[in-house]
Amino acid sequence: MPAIRPRHLCSVAAALALTVTAPATTATAAGSSAALREVLFVGNNWDGTADVIKSSGDFAKIGRIDVVPDKDERMAEINADPIKWIYFMAIRNSVGEGHDQFVDDMYSTPDGTSMVVSRPSFADVVSIDLATGDINWRFPVSGYRADHMAVSPDGRRVAVSASTSNTVHVLDIETGKQLGKFATGDKPHENIFTKDGKYIYNMAIGDVNTQTDAPWLDWTKGDRRITVVDATTYQQAKVIDMRPKLDAIGLTDYSDAVRPAVFSPDESKLYFQVSFFNGFFEYDLATDKITRTKTLPKNPATSDDRTTFVNDSRHHGISMSPDGSKLCVAGTMDDYATVVNRTTLQEGPLVTASKPYWATVSGDGKSCIVSESGTDQVTAIDFATGQKKVSVPVGDHPQRVRLAQVPADWTSPSAD
Repeated sequence: MPAIRPRHLCSVAAALALTVTAPATTATAAGSSAALREVLFVGNNWDGTADVIKSSGDFAKIGRIDVVPDKDERMAEINADPIKWIYFMAIRNSVGEGHDQFVDDMYSTPDGTSMVVSRPSFADVVSIDLATGDINWRFPVSGYRADHMAVSPDGRRVAVSASTSNTVHVLDIETGKQLGKFATGDKPHENIFTKDGKYIYNMAIGDVNTQTDAPWLDWTKGDRRITVVDATTYQQAKVIDMRPKLDAIGLTDYSDAVRPAVFSPDESKLYFQVSFFNGFFEYDLATDKITRTKTLPKNPATSDDRTTFVNDSRHHGISMSPDGSKLCVAGTMDDYATVVNRTTLQEGPLVTASKPYWATVSGDGKSCIVSESGTDQVTAIDFATGQKKVSVPVGDHPQRVRLAQVPADWTSPSAD
């Protein structure tokens, strides 16, 4: 396995405690009469672009979208407001690793005509017309940074984390109108709708940009919890705190910051990653207990110095095969991805990957797709064999990858 150079996070404006970047969902085309094509959206965070690639097969590139067509206007606003400028620079020099964060998450609208994108550095969500590249609507989030999103099963609502205001906004995906919002723990991150659309799970990960990473300083990281809300009223249904559950099985030195997570097909189990840990946990919703722990191999070239982990995430990215038999894990700081048998928790081959930062499932359900943010490509791994199938070049620093729909005859609105 290749050696890894230490990646030290900049501590500029750490007191602002901004967070970065989590299971793939498709906005379906219910009720649409137009012929649509299933694709994958790949968000190139530092580029400010999203590549559109085939959702299976050879995953060839179909086109590219500029997700910051209004960049000059947004920058003029930021430069005119000292507070916005401070936060913009803090994002660049902390979670952005010296780069601006122009795209975090993306989904298509039900009719496949638009892409909805959260843009961390611009603290907003925008809808972009896929035919023209123009912005349909813009929603500024509360606070100063937009993060992970989730789309409802019917594709008509999108939930976005506003990470500096501890809020999740729920928007009408067609109009951008806010339908509701709810409070979370510190630094909301991943959002997941249950498959019946009745609940939203939000994972608050706390302050991941401080240098207080030693276990005895864990208390400085803030209020980290899963907030479950009714997806109709946006009222809190329950809170899940992993701290006592980890303590109950003797893992008092492990972080309780829940990062990417994925439900089993029947939604009885939740598989989740936490800060600093090379592995994942199985949580049983009925018994409210962590039932299994899986520790994955360490790369001997990776430092155990927690302050070198990008945004506290040693492993960041987890998905599940449609039949629920396999998990796919992105071993971010250990430079590999691997498929894990869900029954035995035995991992398969360690597929070399450069800082893989997300894992999702291909359109045909046969492959795990990981974004390699270190080498600007996405890689498909076969769920059946655990072996790499193909890698496809994309833009600068790919992170989120989502299944989506576009018109069957779609091409980029302008030359790449």
